[in-house]
Amino acid sequence: MNGKSGFKPSRILILLLPALFIPAPSRLQSDSLVTVTKSLIMMGTAFSFTVRAENDTLAWKGINAGIEEVNRIENLISTWKPESQASAINFAAGKQPVKIDIELFQLFRRSNKVSQLTDGAFDVSFAAIEPLWKFDGSMNGLPSDSAIASSVKLIGWENIIMNDVDTTVMLKYEGMRIGFGAIGKGYAANRASLVIKETGIQHGIVNAAGDLIAWGTRDRGQPWTIGIADPSGNGNVIALIDISETAVATSGNYEKFAEIGGRRFGHIIDPHTGWPSSGLTSVTIVCPDAEIADALATAVFVLGAVEGLELVEKLKGVECFLIDDLGNRHISGNFMSKAVVNDANK
Repeated sequence: MNGKSGFKPSRILILLLPALFIPAPSRLQSDSLVTVTKSLIMMGTAFSFTVRAENDTLAWKGINAGIEEVNRIENLISTWKPESQASAINFAAGKQPVKIDIELFQLFRRSNKVSQLTDGAFDVSFAAIEPLWKFDGSMNGLPSDSAIASSVKLIGWENIIMNDVDTTVMLKYEGMRIGFGAIGKGYAANRASLVIKETGIQHGIVNAAGDLIAWGTRDRGQPWTIGIADPSGNGNVIALIDISETAVATSGNYEKFAEIGGRRFGHIIDPHTGWPSSGLTSVTIVCPDAEIADALATAVFVLGAVEGLELVEKLKGVECFLIDDLGNRHISGNFMSKAVVNDANK
């Protein structure tokens, strides 16, 4: 290993950071199967579909099925689409319940369970604070304390009123908003992987900007190799994970942020305070389910290194790799059984 260049692995490598994601060739002959990759922008972010199949026809059938499924989910849960059921719930906040599909209703149920588990560190009603923060370079001043306080009063998963009989959802107070930005990509990756498998494809990866799920193997029966990139942006890979039938999700404040008054504010908001979370720069969660990994990555980022690691250690089948603001690493007990960590950059 080299302290300047980090890992230089010979294995197939898929980096978790969207800006550093290296897709496989568009068509690669590998043992008796072909490997096909398609990358595109979906749900406002970079998606990549990689499959290994008996022939190109089957490979593209699976990829196209996965793309169609992600588009369907986006039309259901995206609050950027005014015609979506999620948007209808926001429009009716404090006024009336909205009948929704059982699929979205169940996503609410699972989201609320994660909120309860994390004491509100993950909360889909955090979106009430979104209008106050912009991480696209347009923000040149901080929100007022009073504006933040007013918005925080509207955050609270307990105020999402659900009716199991009618499958309706209502936000208790006018001004409340929900958003699935911290769980939606993981859910979409899960669903896409399932419909791709249904076409007969036994090996693949769906990567939603670093929230990914893998099944089967790469060429010659070897597990897929996932690289965790250094959040400092130096291009190094600081850990490698061999995975199969596994999901990995990474959250960080190194790509989307606002710089105001010489300070950097990351895009992950603490629902309790309305301010961007601090203390960690990168959180990677490894577990069997992309939706859970996605939600936990955000929750652990908010909780911080100590509480976040304590939470993960209590969860069966979940591991984490955390990097704090000082560059220190916090690793759950069984993570090292899955990964090779580069110590040269400590």
